[in-house]
Amino acid sequence: MNVVDSCGWLEYFANGGNASFFASPLEATESLIVPSLSIFEVCKRVALLHSEKAARQAADFMSRGEIVGLNADTALAAALYSAKHQLPMANSIILLTALEHQATLWTQDIDLKNHKNVKYKAKPA
Repeated sequence: MNVVDSCGWLEYFANGGNASFFASPLEATESLIVPSLSIFEVCKRVALLHSEKAARQAADFMSRGEIVGLNADTALAAALYSAKHQLPMANSIILLTALEHQATLWTQDIDLKNHKNVKYKAKPA
């Protein structure tokens, strides 16, 4: 199972320098977990940079994976993890969603680099 951080989705959609790093987990939709928070983050950014239509297209593509909402148990686990490791809210929620689903988290966010079950690739210069 795989979870791709919001920055990975955006990199893939923009065909950025790390797009190929994220292609495999994103295109293997049968093993893709998509936190609903990622849909918010990605679609907001796409709407701001492009259009509402592009944001809706991004949401449709993201919905090919298994959408997972934030429940109370994950929220609490993410809050405690965030406090312990000084991670931002969204990073903690996405990471704990991956951990709770025994999934690998794919990211280019340096804050997540050294955490359990994370595949990290530095952002292109």
